[in-house]
Amino acid sequence: MKKSRFYWNLFFEKSLAASALVAIASLVGIFLLLLANSWKALERIGVKAFLSGDIWNPSAFEEASYGMGALLAGTGLTSLGAMAIAAPLGIGTAFFLSEIAPAALRHVMKPLVELLAAIPSVVMGFVGIVLVGPFFARVFGLSNGLNALNGSVLLAFMALPTLISVAEDVIQAVPHTYKEASYALGANRWETLIRVTLPACYSGLISAIMLGVGRAVGETMTVLMATGNASAFPSGFFSSVRTLTATIAIEMGEVPTGTPHYYALFVCALVLFLLTLAVNVAAERIATQLRKRGQ
Repeated sequence: MKKSRFYWNLFFEKSLAASALVAIASLVGIFLLLLANSWKALERIGVKAFLSGDIWNPSAFEEASYGMGALLAGTGLTSLGAMAIAAPLGIGTAFFLSEIAPAALRHVMKPLVELLAAIPSVVMGFVGIVLVGPFFARVFGLSNGLNALNGSVLLAFMALPTLISVAEDVIQAVPHTYKEASYALGANRWETLIRVTLPACYSGLISAIMLGVGRAVGETMTVLMATGNASAFPSGFFSSVRTLTATIAIEMGEVPTGTPHYYALFVCALVLFLLTLAVNVAAERIATQLRKRGQ
């Protein structure tokens, strides 16, 4: 009996290790695939062509342009705008659900919040075209509402379910003894929330925000439909923009295989991969530093 249990434990241990190795190997394989195809573009076109220009027009009749500046600016503008909306709203909602809301209200609100994650991105894109975009056009006197602000608002609502769920779990993981000690010293609920609970879960909240950033950066259909798809350097949130993901989605299905344009899209994918990786690494480093400080 003990011998059988030993073999079962060994089997599960090796299976979990194999699963972890498969996940890591898949990540490395994707990176190598992107790198190999990107290298063909960098050899033919040159690194300078991608980094020095703001005009992306690989199918131009006279001279192709591969400048990624406008695409990076569009991706960064919509993602930062989305986090400026989603981070305070999501963390505030998480604190409300975890610390303030009655149990009956919490049981109703949490499934509704998580239901946002089930809404297809193409439906959010339609909402942006039909409702949000025209609203911004009327309020700000614009010719149309297909701009970075429209995309940021939609991305914020798409990132909220992930951000709220992770943040709520982090807040609930704070030991109850911290709060009880605060109440015992005469602090009220608000003082305990701000001075005890919030500092105790900084690292987890940073991770939640970074997960939201990853959700916003990697989104495709919503920004493709709602931001105007203008591959010009944006002057602000009222400018139409195009993101890296939208560029890949629009052009990959139409470009001939093996052409410089085809391999240039792999460069966009590689930059997107490295950007997402950098965000996650930075988030982990920040969270690690905060944990060392006891936060």
